[in-house]
Amino acid sequence: MKRTSPFAAAAAAAALLAVSTSAAWNVRARAQSAPPAPLAPVVPEADGYVPLLGAAVPPDAKRAYRAVFDATRAAPAPDKLAPALNMAGAGLNTLGAGGVPPRNARFVVVFHGAALDAVLDDAHYRAKHGVANPNLKALARLRKAGVALYACGQNLAAENIDRKALCGDVTVASDALLVLIAYQNDGYALMSY
Repeated sequence: MKRTSPFAAAAAAAALLAVSTSAAWNVRARAQSAPPAPLAPVVPEADGYVPLLGAAVPPDAKRAYRAVFDATRAAPAPDKLAPALNMAGAGLNTLGAGGVPPRNARFVVVFHGAALDAVLDDAHYRAKHGVANPNLKALARLRKAGVALYACGQNLAAENIDRKALCGDVTVASDALLVLIAYQNDGYALMSY
């Protein structure tokens, strides 16, 4: 049996460690490579969709997607998009980027509470927040994509907000609760933001 010197054994171990470490770094580098840029084909103001090869539950062009968005939260800052608008837009971007035809996306957004500011026209929004309404382009794109947009009439009355202060893309509903109940009764999934 041939004896190996301690230095040769250490050199062999170091070489093996270097090779295995290099391979591990290459695997990590591939795993951490930047994903493709998000796609936002329907509402560019909203979050985009990153297609993930082999992911479970991808967009299905044959499926109908129905959701009613309960918009109650204000944006985190006056120059940011309202959370419900961002999520409705992100949903349409997901479906659009995934090849789902527009007729298969049926979305509704009903605004009440703090989210009502998102549907103010630009003059009233500027008067209240000191900046232009960042939601107006997204609202127009959502409506163009067939999304029904409602403002709660009961909330408007309670807050003494004139319907003339709203942007032209929203319709005043009698009550947000009725909108939410009616659409859920019709099989729409409830999304709360």
